[in-house]
Amino acid sequence: MTDRPAPRASKPRGEPWSGPGLGEFVAMMAALMAVNALAIDSMLPALPAIGDALGVSEDNRRQLVITFYLLGFGGAQLLYGPVSDRVGRKAILLGSLFFYGVFAMMSGLATSFEMLLAARFLQGVSAAATRVLVVAIVRDRFHGPQMARLMSLVFIVFMIVPVLAPAFGQAVLEVASWRFIFIGLGVYCGAVLLWGLLRLPETHPPEKRRALSLRNIGGAIGTTLRHRLSIGNTVALTLVMGGLFAFINSIQQIVFDVFGRPELMALVFACIAGPMALSSYLNSRIVERIGSRRIMLSALAAFSLFAALHLLLVAWRGESLFVFILLQALTMASFGLISANLGAIAMEPLGHIAGTASSVQGMITTIGGALIGLAIGQSFNGTTLPFLVGFTLCGAAALGIALWTNRPEETMPGTIADLPDPETR
Repeated sequence: MTDRPAPRASKPRGEPWSGPGLGEFVAMMAALMAVNALAIDSMLPALPAIGDALGVSEDNRRQLVITFYLLGFGGAQLLYGPVSDRVGRKAILLGSLFFYGVFAMMSGLATSFEMLLAARFLQGVSAAATRVLVVAIVRDRFHGPQMARLMSLVFIVFMIVPVLAPAFGQAVLEVASWRFIFIGLGVYCGAVLLWGLLRLPETHPPEKRRALSLRNIGGAIGTTLRHRLSIGNTVALTLVMGGLFAFINSIQQIVFDVFGRPELMALVFACIAGPMALSSYLNSRIVERIGSRRIMLSALAAFSLFAALHLLLVAWRGESLFVFILLQALTMASFGLISANLGAIAMEPLGHIAGTASSVQGMITTIGGALIGLAIGQSFNGTTLPFLVGFTLCGAAALGIALWTNRPEETMPGTIADLPDPETR
């Protein structure tokens, strides 16, 4: 993997760009990704109320409201990529936003826990298009360090949503039922749909589209799974996402049950998620100068180190809420430097099959991360120890895989350096 900077790309491979300027483009991509973050994080303060209303007495079982959404979100990604490579990005994106709003409303009207889980799964299926197509749309226009920089800028805006989403959920609960959280999601989705309809052009022109055949899809999937940079960095990102989803699954119970401070739920979440936005901004400023690989490996090392220190401290002396926030914030700050760079490196050699590659990688990271996060979350026993053990193991394993995958190019055949420049394909 080479870390040398590439020229800035402000237009998609020299083609005229009729869409929004850079600032609006970044904001739109972030708003699309925020559709997913809102569907996850705004639920967290409402999980006890949802459980009480729908007869779920077991606390750990309430985590399924998050997990079922993630399973739908992960599994459907494999569909959207190949279809968007064939018919284009925009129509698929707008259609998925429409159905996301429908299933958000259905979730708000659920009369049983099983009905809620079904609606959440289908909401996740609809939202999957946003993850796949945001990455593919950005890859249609940018590549290499520029893509990492743009994704970092997207993540800066996107990460504000997890900071504010629990506060939104908590504010709704102060004045209305948890059902109105889902209604709010539907309204937000409608606004984003209208924005995209009016301002986003098609980024995948007809001459670059691939036939929708099993041979082409299978070949693209096989390329994604066989290329070392693609699959190795995808697995590393899956482990890191497993830690993130474990945090999302567990944070409500940690704040409510371990520390007994439910009124601080939104503040605790914001203090821990906020540094991720700051580190994403830092990454956008330094990635073209330092390089994606170097930043990503350093951040993974920091992630693993802080997680291990946190675990050792808790096992030795226990912790207070302040210590938990401090050490978890330091750990999660690394995430903003990891995710955009791992994703950009994994996508770099696959620009000619960006939609399919994004869907395969997204499916692996989401379903794998969701299952890892569920396993860690279900081990909650009234303390933070199971969570911290899982977090530390995820970080260490991701670092090991990333080091193996991103070895120097002279000992690593088939890397980006050996491939044609994506801009000349």
